[in-house]
Amino acid sequence: MSINLLNGDSKTFAVLLTRADAAFAGRAYAAYGGIYVAASLVWLWIVERTQPDRWDLIGATVVLIGAAIIYFGPRTA
Repeated sequence: MSINLLNGDSKTFAVLLTRADAAFAGRAYAAYGGIYVAASLVWLWIVERTQPDRWDLIGATVVLIGAAIIYFGPRTA
């Protein structure tokens, strides 16, 4: 995975995020936050050549679970 690929993927995701319906923008940003944290750890590992420790991985897992709950949680309206 190259730096350009990571950069291109984040730009593509950011553009797609602007296409989200305004009613769901908050949930889309929550999902983006989870992806941003995970991508940051991938960057740390691949580019900076520093292996994330267990606390990094636990934190990323909590964030991704939280983003999934916000994004996929049942809605009454």
